[in-house]
Amino acid sequence: METKNKVAFSVLLALSMSHLLNDLLQSVLTASYPLLKEDLALNFAQIGTITLVYQLAASVFQPVVGLFFDKYPVSWSLTLATTFTMLGIVGLAYAPSMPLILISVFIIGLGSSVLHPEASRITSLASGGKRGLAQSLFQVGGNLGGSLGPLLLALLVAPYGRNRIVVFVLFALFAYIVAHPIGKWFKGYLEQMKVQHVEMKVQNERPLSTGLTLFAIFILMILIFSKYIYMASLTSYYTFYLIERFGVSVQLSQICLFVFLVATAVGTLVGGPVGDRIGRKSVIWISILGTAPFSLLMPHVGLWATVALSFCVGFMLSSAFPAILLYAQELLPYRLGLVSGLFFGFAFGIAGIASAVLGNYADTYGIEMVYKVCAYTPLLGLVAWFLPELKKK
Repeated sequence: METKNKVAFSVLLALSMSHLLNDLLQSVLTASYPLLKEDLALNFAQIGTITLVYQLAASVFQPVVGLFFDKYPVSWSLTLATTFTMLGIVGLAYAPSMPLILISVFIIGLGSSVLHPEASRITSLASGGKRGLAQSLFQVGGNLGGSLGPLLLALLVAPYGRNRIVVFVLFALFAYIVAHPIGKWFKGYLEQMKVQHVEMKVQNERPLSTGLTLFAIFILMILIFSKYIYMASLTSYYTFYLIERFGVSVQLSQICLFVFLVATAVGTLVGGPVGDRIGRKSVIWISILGTAPFSLLMPHVGLWATVALSFCVGFMLSSAFPAILLYAQELLPYRLGLVSGLFFGFAFGIAGIASAVLGNYADTYGIEMVYKVCAYTPLLGLVAWFLPELKKK
């Protein structure tokens, strides 16, 4: 087994693949919205409610899971996460009513609430100090999975009907296989840390005072708020926007969503390593505020310009999250699970609430108005100026 001072690349690649498979399965939910809307005669408000239930399940439990496994780490947590997700996918394929759909998406959300803080913690431990690179590898797996989900659903499910969603159980079975070597490595790591517990305590020094730490977390929460409100408008309603404004087919709208999600994967891969070089604060500042010119222009252009601008938006915004998460982990280096769960959870919660609010707004004012209003949210990136500079080790 690699030591804690050496980058465990095989583990990082397995974690990235695990994240890919998890987010692929999670993205099946949002990608299936047009099918659910048609099959169960849902309105936009009900679509928003589905997203709210999912995001709350995936957010409220994440800090709790992170804190619990900080104190009682186990090697089989990723397997538990996959089990929840697979059960939810089966329910999504066959649930005949809105209440059962909500139960299914809640279970899918539980899978996410277990995987993200746990896999993020193991990623940090396996990084060998190259945390920006490691976190970007982990995050890009999730973004690639999130982009592949809509594409695979368009190819494998959309032409045949909602019940065909059950084919994604095969990806869940593969996720069990991928989780095995991660659990084996983490079990060995935990045994090693029991011997070196004193050395771990020395490494757990905070870079800022308690007051500045809380202030920095508050600023990071505002940045997450600005990022995920706009991301929610794209991930939940982008396909409907394209269908209504440009008259494209469901399949073409899913392909356009795939372009946006691929951009988020590319941006994530860039954000971590660049943050290692120029600093987390600089990446956060540039990525969120730099999204504004593209978001403000997007509601006023044609179809292919919209697709191109959505790529730019996805690239810019997604580069922020690895930097935000790593900045937060460096604030509290002895609570990796709690911090990961808190920020993943807050991001998911904001996205869920925003989706519900935007769904009602779309029913009242139209889907195009959603994008005109949300285009201004990246301007909140200005608050990144207030982030304290962390002491360098």
